[in-house]
Amino acid sequence: MAIKKNLIAALTLACASLGAPAAYADDISSSPAAIVLTDGAGFFGDAFAMSNMGNTFSDHFTFSMADGMNLDAIVSSIARGAGDGMHISGLDVYDAGGLVQAGTMLHDGTIDVWTVSTSGLAAGDYWLQVSGTMNSDGASAFGGAIAMAPVPEPATYALLLAGLGVVGVVGRRRKS
Repeated sequence: MAIKKNLIAALTLACASLGAPAAYADDISSSPAAIVLTDGAGFFGDAFAMSNMGNTFSDHFTFSMADGMNLDAIVSSIARGAGDGMHISGLDVYDAGGLVQAGTMLHDGTIDVWTVSTSGLAAGDYWLQVSGTMNSDGASAFGGAIAMAPVPEPATYALLLAGLGVVGVVGRRRKS
């Protein structure tokens, strides 16, 4: 009889624990925002209110590119200590087909810094995704910059070499 009581008690406890609510982090991501580009460069960022410790975010910043462009972006957050503010866990470039280029972490701790670079992107719509977790209940923010530059064509390199050759010839003639 004692075995039956223990078995019933164990089953009751197991069933009760299945119904208990699990502690999940809230997603505090902001709605996608467009990056205003001025001559191929722009800024992006977000700020989060207090009382969000443990919550996660994955913010999207949209932009469009012309054909054959290079892209460089950087994002950073700063806090008083490594356990304060937020932890940035990614800076990535996406298009409609999925991940284009994953970012690289340069520094982690009181200052989080991530960069991402791509070369020769086709014309189209893209977005930067900044992901992370809130480390404390204090307010926190991140900010970043993006710059685009055209990919030089082979003719540009030929002109550069020709120009250097002319400068070399003129310099040699002046010496003699």
